[in-house]
Amino acid sequence: MCPPEHFDVLYEINSWMHTEVGVDPEAARTQWDGLCAGLSESGATIERLDPVDGLPDLVFTANAGVVSGTTYVPARFRHPERQQELAYDVAWFEANGYSVAPLPGGGAHEGAGDALPFAGVVLSGYRSRSDVSSHAALSRAIGAPVRSVELIDPRLYHLDLTFCPLDDRRAIVAPLGWDRYGSRVVEALVPEPLVLEDDEALAFCANSVVVGTTVHMPSCPPRVGRQLEAWGFDVAVHQVGEFLKAGGACRCLTLALDVELAPTG
Repeated sequence: MCPPEHFDVLYEINSWMHTEVGVDPEAARTQWDGLCAGLSESGATIERLDPVDGLPDLVFTANAGVVSGTTYVPARFRHPERQQELAYDVAWFEANGYSVAPLPGGGAHEGAGDALPFAGVVLSGYRSRSDVSSHAALSRAIGAPVRSVELIDPRLYHLDLTFCPLDDRRAIVAPLGWDRYGSRVVEALVPEPLVLEDDEALAFCANSVVVGTTVHMPSCPPRVGRQLEAWGFDVAVHQVGEFLKAGGACRCLTLALDVELAPTG
């Protein structure tokens, strides 16, 4: 996670960003601290990336890349506004003993924001911020099969706004964001989906972080909460409204480091 000292909406690269809407820096810090504390209370250990002046979206560490064991695959950002983040991401992982494995080729790929493991494979989104041409290279770099999902709604521009793995059988899913083929891919992969209605998807319910049996969410409608509790999960709702101004919520603010992806065999 990266503290939000320099977080702001300084440019517009997704449907949620409007530069005329100001960010309250004190509120952003309070909200970030609250999420950080909640994750820690659930058992997560938080590592911190130093913020950098002029890089407001460095706070969204999910996009830094993909981690598998001690291998780090850096993102390749589509927009120039975010490309300068890469040097700081790579420096952190090198300093912490990771092997850096850059993606070959030229396609954009925005890290764990567009790549989430489930049941031995990695779902990877493409269209808005990542290119499908990057998926074969990502599979080789991480040693796991990649299943491609096209993201068709510009409001749901990263996969982690539409998909949240809960355990080996269950996931929160938002079909609003996918084409018909992508929906079939997810249906075949997830035995027990919690399917979000459109308004729930646009409230970023899928942009959640699971630590143990606790699901940390930016919002949780009663219907969604009842199903999660029936499955044995606890729900923790976090106020992240300042970050929603830039199109990010709980999962966007985190990058999981305890990921060990299955080999392709």
